[in-house]
Amino acid sequence: MAQQNWTTIVKSGNSAFDMDIKGLAKCKDLILLLVRRTFVAKYKQTVLGPAWAVIQPFFTTVVYSVFFGNIAGLGATGVPNFIFYLSGTIVWTLFAHCLTETSHTFTGNAGILGKVYFPRLVMPISTAISQYIAFFIQFAFMLCFMAYYLITDAGLAPNLLILMTPVILIQLAVLGMGFGMIISSLTTKYRDLAMVVGFGVSLWSYCSPVAYDMFSRSQLAPGSAIYYIYMLNPVTPAINLFRNAYLGCGEVDWLFYGISWVTTIAVAFIGALMFSKSEKTFMDTV
Repeated sequence: MAQQNWTTIVKSGNSAFDMDIKGLAKCKDLILLLVRRTFVAKYKQTVLGPAWAVIQPFFTTVVYSVFFGNIAGLGATGVPNFIFYLSGTIVWTLFAHCLTETSHTFTGNAGILGKVYFPRLVMPISTAISQYIAFFIQFAFMLCFMAYYLITDAGLAPNLLILMTPVILIQLAVLGMGFGMIISSLTTKYRDLAMVVGFGVSLWSYCSPVAYDMFSRSQLAPGSAIYYIYMLNPVTPAINLFRNAYLGCGEVDWLFYGISWVTTIAVAFIGALMFSKSEKTFMDTV
């Protein structure tokens, strides 16, 4: 019998570290295809299409500006409330959507994953990358308002920390994807968790400096009793860095930003391990 040379070997394994990284590297075209599918499917059969990527953060920013900024007095000092809230909203939205969309990986794609083999990590990676499309639309929207406020000398002071933008965006996507993979792995057995994801993310946003300026609140300012606990939220230093880079407001605590990155790497690693372990048996429980 003639010897057969196989180009691909699919085998089962019980090790959580069996993540098929080589196979993942060969799936660049598939990742791009799924990125396009995810983005197109989100706005398909909508009247305004991708305009919703701008409309949603715009109205969220308006609500924050009116109720939190003007009525409650929780806005920033020295910069317009609108651009302050808009900058926080778009980076938070990137993180939140990476988390929530990735958390549905197994339950939302069981039909595809049960019929054909490919490295399962392709799904959360493509989902996270697809969120950048909406983000860059929102980012361009923010830059238009920044240009207006700079022309009118409204107090904005962008600086060289703008060069950190790619690092911030990568971190938020990886952090959201890491938490999303953990939740996706757990929801294959515990469907109740899927019910609380949206509520949990909303609650998390109020534990982050999205709707208020932490540096103008004495309870959260550096030196306060709760400051160090509050800064352990990995999203907080990233939002502060983004705002300081583009608006010149607030402060950057590099120690906690480093801790934020350590947390991000740890969460992504744990998420990848749990995801790799769950992918071998999820069809039996989904």
